[in-house]
Amino acid sequence: MKSDVKSDISKWQLKDFEILETLGTGTFGRVCLCKHKTSKQYFAIKILKKQHIIRLKQVEHVLSEKETLSLLDSPFVVSLYKTFKDEQKLYMVMEYVVGGELFTHLRKAGKFPNDVAKFYAAEIITCISYIHSNGIVYRDLKPENVLLDNRGHIKLTDFGFAKVIKDRTWTLCGTPEYLAPEIILSTGHGKGVDWWALGILIYEMLVGYPPFFHDTPFKIYEKILQGKIEFPRFLDTSAKDLIKKLLKKDKTKRIGCLKNGVDDIKNHKWFKGVDWKILSGRSIPTPIPVQVKSSGDSRYFEKYPESGGYSQGKLASEEQLLFENF
Repeated sequence: MKSDVKSDISKWQLKDFEILETLGTGTFGRVCLCKHKTSKQYFAIKILKKQHIIRLKQVEHVLSEKETLSLLDSPFVVSLYKTFKDEQKLYMVMEYVVGGELFTHLRKAGKFPNDVAKFYAAEIITCISYIHSNGIVYRDLKPENVLLDNRGHIKLTDFGFAKVIKDRTWTLCGTPEYLAPEIILSTGHGKGVDWWALGILIYEMLVGYPPFFHDTPFKIYEKILQGKIEFPRFLDTSAKDLIKKLLKKDKTKRIGCLKNGVDDIKNHKWFKGVDWKILSGRSIPTPIPVQVKSSGDSRYFEKYPESGGYSQGKLASEEQLLFENF
């Protein structure tokens, strides 16, 4: 959390950070491991190219990520400490979460045992519930966006699609395999899309792949709208029941969206025996040990070629104004 930092954030400047290596790459830029030269603490710095953001019409999402992360302060959400900008790039200095993506651990394991999937699902539910209590819909739940900290607890990252929603919104965004039917059909969506995505994630953790997949997004959308789910025989019956209730096409009948909200999910028989209070205090031992030699260890992240210099044309003053509030 934000109180863990050992220096005065208000005095930070971009030159105070040494960029060490790339942890991940995306459409607009990359995330790098960096070190604060004075405090010697490690951070992740998200470096985004303004031109790419404008060209792909993602200005609103980038500004929204800063806004939503500034509103949140939870041990289950990655902390944003500081933002910088220069003529060509935006920079977000964030907490470095040393255990890597849940996706990496899931691919290594193939699939998770029932109790392991249940542990991560329970921590994710606690996190999503907290985000919703702040009036925010996350809209990008998937194993790549769930990180593990040095003790193996979850931290949600990448809030580019997160949005403060009072009633509902109509934007098509997210990852194809995880999109709720109401997003695909543009009928307006709200917090229920996160509970749909939870159903997809629980299935993927237990089975090893998502319930709706294909080579093309259009075919994935077709399968989601058809709603036919094949459950392997080995699947725990109560897990199967919860997944079915989370993957209700009609959002008014979807668990999590009913009168009792998230409590219906927490009280489901799959979570029998879970002490939610102890869990929210991150006091339950984690099923996957994170073993690192130092706080700057990057063994749980893939190695990427470092980016060379690239030339970009100068942005017009009206384009720079788009990032005035960053």
